[in-house]
Amino acid sequence: MAHNGFDGRRCFLTGAASGIGRATALKLAAQGAELYLTDRAEEGLATTVADALALGAKVPEHRALDISDYDAVTQFAADIHANHPAMDVVMNIAGVSAWGTVDRLSHEHWKSMIDINLMGPIHVIEAFVPPMIEARRGGHLVNVSSAAGVVALPWHAAYSASKYGLRGLSEVLRFDLARHRIGVSVVVPGAVKTPLVETVHIAGVDRDHPNVSQWVDRFANHAVSPEHVADRIMRGVVRNRFLIYTSPDIRALYMFKRVAWWPYSVAMRQANVVFSRALRPGMK
Repeated sequence: MAHNGFDGRRCFLTGAASGIGRATALKLAAQGAELYLTDRAEEGLATTVADALALGAKVPEHRALDISDYDAVTQFAADIHANHPAMDVVMNIAGVSAWGTVDRLSHEHWKSMIDINLMGPIHVIEAFVPPMIEARRGGHLVNVSSAAGVVALPWHAAYSASKYGLRGLSEVLRFDLARHRIGVSVVVPGAVKTPLVETVHIAGVDRDHPNVSQWVDRFANHAVSPEHVADRIMRGVVRNRFLIYTSPDIRALYMFKRVAWWPYSVAMRQANVVFSRALRPGMK
């Protein structure tokens, strides 16, 4: 990224209607970026667009679509590129979450995690990165993975399949795209106060059970704000960081895993026991 940051930069963001996507879009707007926004929630997207315009930003194109729909993504990209130059920054922020043990997760859970969290960003990369390469102006790609993309959180098998995949492809693209001066960052947030925390589906668990809701509340209280995450993302892009952490606990846990595999294994087994015990009262 150039020294003047995001001023005048064309930035494409997914997940712009709420949470991290919305917070990042509005911070980019305040810094003078030109925004190209999408989300599958039409009303929330319209609100973000209106708020970005109120901050004085340009929002030449926005469209409500589902990023797991390849044709919808490529059509939007074609419409954008027909009228505007290639993007300077592409941010894959949209995502969904479901937790559960393998005997409780439905095929639909597995499929939606991969379709939205992994294939969705791939569709965006296919549609927007080749024009950036062709434009020869450099740029930056941001993929939002998760703490579940670096460590083995209990009951996160389906979610981790998508988020580890996103981290893996980001690592390869970091080197593949370097010769085109396109930086690649992967964000690994822990708990974030977004609608995702409220709507995460726990397979086979009654979320309204007092013991379960108490644990979900505890998780939410530990969460950082989307605005904090947006700040970290933007700072990480300017510094061309590969891994962007949003809280020190995830950095510490990932370091623990890499340098002390055996104690990490013991700790994660224990975490699994605690997690399962906490949620068992709500098992359906």
